[in-house]
Amino acid sequence: MSQHLMQTYARQPIAFTHGEGVWLYDENGDKYLDAVAGVAVTGLGHGHPVLARALCEQAGKLIHTSNLYRIPKQEELADRLCALSGLDRAFFCNSGAEANEAAIKLARLHGHNRGIDNPAIVVMEKSFHGRTMATLSATGNRKVQAGFEPLVGGFVRVPFGDAEAVAKLAEHHNNIVAVLVEPYQGEGGVQIPQADYLDRLRAICDGNEWLLMLDEVQTGIGRTGKWFAFQHSQSLPDVMTLAKGLGSGVPVGACLARGVAAEVFTPGKHGSTFGGNPFACTAALTTLAVMESDNLLGNASEIGAFIVDTLRRELGQVPGVKEVRGQGLIIGVELDRPCGDLVKMALAEKLLINVTADNVVRLIPPLVMNREEAALLTDKLAALIWAFLN
Repeated sequence: MSQHLMQTYARQPIAFTHGEGVWLYDENGDKYLDAVAGVAVTGLGHGHPVLARALCEQAGKLIHTSNLYRIPKQEELADRLCALSGLDRAFFCNSGAEANEAAIKLARLHGHNRGIDNPAIVVMEKSFHGRTMATLSATGNRKVQAGFEPLVGGFVRVPFGDAEAVAKLAEHHNNIVAVLVEPYQGEGGVQIPQADYLDRLRAICDGNEWLLMLDEVQTGIGRTGKWFAFQHSQSLPDVMTLAKGLGSGVPVGACLARGVAAEVFTPGKHGSTFGGNPFACTAALTTLAVMESDNLLGNASEIGAFIVDTLRRELGQVPGVKEVRGQGLIIGVELDRPCGDLVKMALAEKLLINVTADNVVRLIPPLVMNREEAALLTDKLAALIWAFLN
């Protein structure tokens, strides 16, 4: 391992050389079942031939020109995402953190345009929005923030899933301009709120002239069995952020908006050198096309339900297992104790999993996973959890 890398990651002692579908192959030729998907990124799996061909072709034509000029691929991607979401306009960047930075800036500028001198944004406990200064300040995780003080101000925090707590803020704050929330918390432990949570937030925002801004960086692009997690509700957001699965591994993020929020940014107010270049947009457009042609939304729903049902059946009566929950292919198995050691135990069994919030096994496999692969995943994981708890 190189001594010249900054020590920002506690990496597993393994490197992969290539992949195919839900499988990754290491330097020794051993194959691993991937239930992490690059942290919910590689929705099409590894080595998808349609994506590979499209990227090779685009790389041979044009990779980057900058936003000083029109980028037809970017315009096509904006049209496609707006058609799928019902929103009006899109800004493109390179990551989820940048997309959330754009949303935060948009909300603040919107507030100033309304004559609010110190606009505030409501955020949630246990949330995760990124590691830039503004997004880590918005994040509800002290471990992420520690050592980077002074944090960016302008955020008001309430418990996730508690719409009433958001409503009460209007009684004491006259400078709130927006609510920023993940439909389901991924890094926070695969937390899934009551089914009417977003609808209640929508009503609160409408009643107070606040923007409803959804961080769908992890839940968007088919992960939950819908194009976007908000489509499990009855409500449209004013702003939505995307990244992770949008480019199938090629860095691309997006901040979408509708109505008044879509008109806030004007030339010079925000930008990105690399955002929305032809190569990144080709990755995103191809990802969306393959997902649609191969019905990966339906597959995510079907395979996700199979995994959840199977794990509930296998682990439901095991002491130490608190809950199995999920929506589509974002699934959490919560234990009653820290379980980080399960990652190494799984690695030894040629299975890649992730533990978040200390005690939740998070499964976010490629959306192309089939029933046989899902059965292998549940068999291996159930056995590992049983052995860990006993």
